Amino acid sequence: MKIQEITLYVNGIQYEFSIGNKFGQIPPGETLSQTLRNRLGLTGSKEACGEGACGCCTVIMEGDAITSCMTLTVDCDGKHILTIEGLADPETGELSPLQQAFIDRYAFQCGFCTPGIIMTSKALLDKNPHSTEEEIKEALSGNFCRCISQYHVVQAVSDVAGKAGA
Repeated sequence: MKIQEITLYVNGIQYEFSIGNKFGQIPPGETLSQTLRNRLGLTGSKEACGEGACGCCTVIMEGDAITSCMTLTVDCDGKHILTIEGLADPETGELSPLQQAFIDRYAFQCGFCTPGIIMTSKALLDKNPHSTEEEIKEALSGNFCRCISQYHVVQAVSDVAGKAGA
């Protein structure tokens, strides 16, 4: 029996995993969220609903914002994935302009949903650096914040969109 292996590129680092139900292998039903958090220790994205409805687990895969709780790891073979941990400059630790805008605008309260909102915004701004307020609101419609900091979020993303990209 051939052991199936997959390769993921997460925040620019290559990871190889074997798929199966033995100790150390990734079960076929494991989600990307579980792999990122439990195997790679990347706990920035959060899993809240487990149904793809809240956006807390959002990461960027191949340029698109996806809910990692609804994506099986086995379906990510060869894919490039960016998490909130991959946004800051790896050498200096300097935050990305989008992360800094969230701090400058106080665009978070408890912070639980913030990584997913930032990643959704990053994917939008990568595709459309000069997004309008309406485009930002539409892109963020799948992200749920219980703390009601959405107004500050739209301002923070608009600040970066006005500066031509994140």
